[in-house]
Amino acid sequence: MKKVISLIMAAALSLSAVACGQSADSGVADKSSSKADEKPAVESCKIADDKFDTYVSNTYVATGNNFVVKKANEVTYRAYFPLEEYGELEYAFYFSNTVDSTYNADGKQAFAGKEGGEYEISSAYVCDGGTGPDDEITSRTEVTFDGTGSKKVAPAETFWSDPVTLNIPEDHYLVWEWTVTGRDIPCNKMSNLTSTTSSKNGSAFTYCDDVPLPLLIGAKRDVKYRVTAIGDSITQGCMTDFMAYEFWAARIAKELGSDYAFWNCGLGWARASDCAQKGNWLGRALNSDIMIVAFGTNDIVSGEYGGDGGNNADEVNGYISTILEQSQAADCKTILFNAPPQDYDEEHEAVRTALNDTEKQTAEKYGAEYFDFAAQLSPTDDPSAALYGGHPNGEGGEAVCKAFMKQFAELLGK
Repeated sequence: MKKVISLIMAAALSLSAVACGQSADSGVADKSSSKADEKPAVESCKIADDKFDTYVSNTYVATGNNFVVKKANEVTYRAYFPLEEYGELEYAFYFSNTVDSTYNADGKQAFAGKEGGEYEISSAYVCDGGTGPDDEITSRTEVTFDGTGSKKVAPAETFWSDPVTLNIPEDHYLVWEWTVTGRDIPCNKMSNLTSTTSSKNGSAFTYCDDVPLPLLIGAKRDVKYRVTAIGDSITQGCMTDFMAYEFWAARIAKELGSDYAFWNCGLGWARASDCAQKGNWLGRALNSDIMIVAFGTNDIVSGEYGGDGGNNADEVNGYISTILEQSQAADCKTILFNAPPQDYDEEHEAVRTALNDTEKQTAEKYGAEYFDFAAQLSPTDDPSAALYGGHPNGEGGEAVCKAFMKQFAELLGK
């Protein structure tokens, strides 16, 4: 009997070794490795929700929360979204009542992880916006939440809308419109990238830059890859021409075509330290096949929320390493962009140079691809000069798109 028990125990130990990644004949050879040398498994912050597989982004206009509306009383917000795939599709929309990133240098008004206040949705609709804001809005279709047209939203709550079917003809806009009441409602500072307006108590719609929106304009689509770009205002596309969608992320999305879903998670003033908090922003973005990571500018100038100013190269690299570690843990292929030129003063340029000198090795360490973003945006004889402006214009976006598609065509299956 003792012999049988011994054999069972030996077999169990052998199976345990195999399960832990050892070969069955490795025996006790690992005695030379101390427990201190063992690297603990990294827990992924990816939001585990099958709906992110079913409903994928259908616009390259950036969505996310980088600011708050301090107070709204029956305010109706309206935004126009160009689409990646047109026709009749089933949509569902995802929301988070938390701020994703830090706004402005000090973050006094909005910072990463700030919980939104209580607010109420009175109504929500998606519509056919025609070819632009001058066209009549048609096909107004109600969006519901758990079967009703209204919803009370709690601080830090995340939620989805019910599915809704809408047919948007080729080259028409999808219009999101909803009416909300509450305080500290997380919103997107859209920076004039697309038409965003608001109406108070039934008044005429006028320009509004602080617009609460869904974080995902999700459509039920069959796509080859889900590609996400997470970064700052340069990823968001700020300071490019109104409704031209010529920034680098939009150009890449259009080049990929409707066989791909491109989710733009770029946010103005964002920094790698915001993303490295492993909150909802990064957690939802990890629901991707390929993720582009593009930070550095605001890290160098402003640093993390609550800090004492800009970060040095090692600090920024540490935050980027956390992001890449998370993408590796989530089994998400990642492309790391280095920090673009900004016509910095000597001190800040030295930090950018030092950061860019390390990022290729950082990418390799975490199994990520590396893209020399900066080289596409500066003249060869002066790598510190922002050839197309600190926020690259349409010409800069085109240069980045061409270089990106050339380098990653195989990875993207193009």
